[in-house]
Amino acid sequence: MSYLVPDIEAASIPGGELQSFGLTHSAYPMAPPVDLHVFENLIAADSAVAVSARHIEQVMDAVPQHMFILEPDATLSFVNRAAREYLGRIDAITPTERLGAIIHPEDLEALLGAYRDAIAHGIPVEAEARVRSKNGQYRWFLHQLFPLCDEQGRVVRWCGTRIDIDEHKRSKEEAQRENLALREEIDAMSMFEEIVGSSSRLQAVLARVTKVARTDSTVLITGETGTGKELIARAIHKRSDRADRPFVSVNCAAIPRDLIASELFGHEKGAFTGALQRRIGRFELAEGGTLFLDEIGELPAETQVALLRVLQEREFQRVGSNQTIRANVRVIAATHRDLPAAIEAGTFRSDLYYRINVFPLEIPALRERKEDIRLLVKYFIHRYCSKAGKDVKSIDKKSLDRLQSYSWPGNIRELQNVIERSAILCDSENFSVDESWLSTAASPARPLSQEMVLQEKELIEAALAECKGRVSGSSGAAAKLGMPPSTLDSKIRALKIDKRRFYAN
Repeated sequence: MSYLVPDIEAASIPGGELQSFGLTHSAYPMAPPVDLHVFENLIAADSAVAVSARHIEQVMDAVPQHMFILEPDATLSFVNRAAREYLGRIDAITPTERLGAIIHPEDLEALLGAYRDAIAHGIPVEAEARVRSKNGQYRWFLHQLFPLCDEQGRVVRWCGTRIDIDEHKRSKEEAQRENLALREEIDAMSMFEEIVGSSSRLQAVLARVTKVARTDSTVLITGETGTGKELIARAIHKRSDRADRPFVSVNCAAIPRDLIASELFGHEKGAFTGALQRRIGRFELAEGGTLFLDEIGELPAETQVALLRVLQEREFQRVGSNQTIRANVRVIAATHRDLPAAIEAGTFRSDLYYRINVFPLEIPALRERKEDIRLLVKYFIHRYCSKAGKDVKSIDKKSLDRLQSYSWPGNIRELQNVIERSAILCDSENFSVDESWLSTAASPARPLSQEMVLQEKELIEAALAECKGRVSGSSGAAAKLGMPPSTLDSKIRALKIDKRRFYAN
């Protein structure tokens, strides 16, 4: 028995699908005659059901979401006012034809499949699909179908709803498009993994990387701390014929001086106190691949000699062993130090310098390629906010301007840390940076007036001329100017002073 009565215009439901299920004798042709009182009671009960059904329909008409009722065979028996006003009149006979008339062709099969699953298994389902309005425009809806069961648990009807999710869906798609556009922008500007940027200075370096990668030449990468020297080394390795072999990295400054030889070349059991077993060194681990020696300027003198032999003879010995081991390894070295100055100071071997300086690559400081800062900021925001599950839609203009004008003494590593820290604290869709994190940091190349820059450059050049280009040591320009050699090296690079022109004076 239907609990719905035809109190809405039949014309509003296509194909005459609105059905009345009144209790009549013709509905039960084989029923025996009944007592008049029994018949009157049935009529009264049927009238009560009709009134209840009418109330249910009125409630459904008041709901702003689309609602409809399906019979067990999936024919439509009721559609509420919101759905009727949105869809208009639809000329369709079967349930499938009706769905085909209102559902976007790309979404139809998935929705039909969900409805079939529901009816076949008596389970509720939901699916997203676009529905065409009477004006021909499509909007996204969340479609839900729920079984209505009797006391015995049998499905007697289905209640369907459609909830408009168009704004949410489109905003989500827009965010996805923005993320895709950002990734495409980053991909377009980034030739090598995480090396992001489009500045001419960086592109010149990457062009040289491309050329040297396919060779086996030793590469010396120079640049300030935090400029991404290891990323460049990895890019060279990944584009070389050794890409399928190991890339082994060693930070020479992080290993105690008395253990560095063992770390690089390995040692035999009992070679020194604490050598309880044989150990394989980094050269053996990198066999067939690439060995990256970061901060090579920190190597002690005795290790420099052993490294020079490996580069010249392509062989080495483990500490405590007389056995010679062949080395098929490409070496890429990196340093932030001024190695020619270290040679002058007697702390770095000139023959090793010329052996590793076959193909020099100088990585520009971030302040020398400020046009890359905006893209780097977007890249790091995307990385850290995505990881933290935060949806950032915009960047505070004042913060972005401040980031672009800052001199970044710690280079990309400092920028990365600032963005990660800000991502942790970010609690809105508008990304911002605490300016105090930038204003208090010391910078070796803090922006100065043109006059002060010229004065500083003149003082340094005068000191270099007097010291014949020497930076370190008691008779070097750094001591004369009263500053650490590393600070003077940074200023020389920032001011683009060629100290080699003072060597012959």
